Amino acid sequence: MKSLYLLLNIGSISIPFLYSFHPKIKLYKKWKSLFLAIAITTTFFIIWDIIFTKIGVWGFNPDYYLGVKIFNLPIEEWLFFICIPYACVFTHYTLLHYFPKWEISKKITKLISVIILLILSILTIYSLSKLYTSINALVAIAVLLYAMKQHLEMLQKFYLTFLVMLIPFFIVNGVLTGSFILNEVVWYDNTENLGIRMFTIPIEDSIYAFSLILANLSLTQTFQTKLFLK
Repeated sequence: MKSLYLLLNIGSISIPFLYSFHPKIKLYKKWKSLFLAIAITTTFFIIWDIIFTKIGVWGFNPDYYLGVKIFNLPIEEWLFFICIPYACVFTHYTLLHYFPKWEISKKITKLISVIILLILSILTIYSLSKLYTSINALVAIAVLLYAMKQHLEMLQKFYLTFLVMLIPFFIVNGVLTGSFILNEVVWYDNTENLGIRMFTIPIEDSIYAFSLILANLSLTQTFQTKLFLK
């Protein structure tokens, strides 16, 4: 099914985009900050993607994308870094609208953050020979340190909303890695990761999702506060 990857992108963003105009959500008021954040994170993740695709850390099954490529990446892969972050940022703010008291204490947030940083640091050292694992962990460390320094109050809420976002993550990423379909949309060289799968999903993908979502949320918050003030 050549359109599968495209349909996953469209399906992910369609409802969040339409409900961005809901009078109780009004995500469109954050569009300047959000799209600037998406532009920056997309640039970084696309460069990473191009390099890893070129050296064979991962790749794409031509049976599931339309065939249009930019810098050897399917156009659907470029759209992924727009559609998924947008949907996740929408989910975060929507959850906070309906559950405004949804947060954990600063003390617990700092403790969780330190534990995550320790795990990621150990993972980096342990997996230096595995490119996806080590680079993934390093990126997550950098993103989390930035969020801790600049947006600790957001982290108090993000740790909870991220748990909810893992549900659609498992669905979309499950399909991309071969769940429910004959072959995977995205394949991985398992010598470059730990080889541990959650169903069909490499465990590193959860760290990747953590970094991608948190980076977009942190930058959106930064731009909203310092540039657009609304």
